[in-house]
Amino acid sequence: MIINISEAKTQLSKLVDMVFHGEKVVIAKNNLPLVDLVPHQPEGKRKLGLLRNQVTISKDFLDEDEDINEMFYGKTR
Repeated sequence: MIINISEAKTQLSKLVDMVFHGEKVVIAKNNLPLVDLVPHQPEGKRKLGLLRNQVTISKDFLDEDEDINEMFYGKTR
């Protein structure tokens, strides 16, 4: 089913129910399809620790580099 935006505004509840029950709904503007109305698909939970023991960070990671500081801030007195 293709429906223009102006009609979709007034019939949103009906359209949501139709999509929930398997109907395909396309929202158009001036009869040109813009978007598909689709049911929500929940995302899976994030799995933490996937790269554990695969990435190493050096101990001086947060230390400042004088050459880089000089490029950004100029020479210090």
